[in-house]
Amino acid sequence: MRPGRPAKLPVFSKDALRFASFAAIMAYQLYRNTTLGNSLQESLDELIQSQQITPQLALQVLLQFDKAINTALANRVRNRVNFRGSLNTYRFCDNVWTFVLNDVEFREVTDLVKVDKVKIVACDGKNTGSNAAE
Repeated sequence: MRPGRPAKLPVFSKDALRFASFAAIMAYQLYRNTTLGNSLQESLDELIQSQQITPQLALQVLLQFDKAINTALANRVRNRVNFRGSLNTYRFCDNVWTFVLNDVEFREVTDLVKVDKVKIVACDGKNTGSNAAE
């Protein structure tokens, strides 16, 4: 890519995958697998199939979603939850921690929720800069 020129987003090529990987560094894609993220992806797929938008535009929408949800969760959520459980497994790979806990209790002020098993994926929030993928 030449300096001063915007990056082009080719469809289904190695360059597009590299760009998506680079954008993932700036805004984690963890939340694409939520109800909201899945609904967005299904809607974008329908719009692509009906040729109302291009795959390039769908990718840009997903990247904007990644950026927006990471920013919103970092800046707007103020609730605190304490939890306690038994550590089953843990892993640190590519700057991402993954924990699997058994017999977990979540506490928020007066509420208590017990679950048998929880998987926690944690990333460094400092990598989600506000100018990511612009």
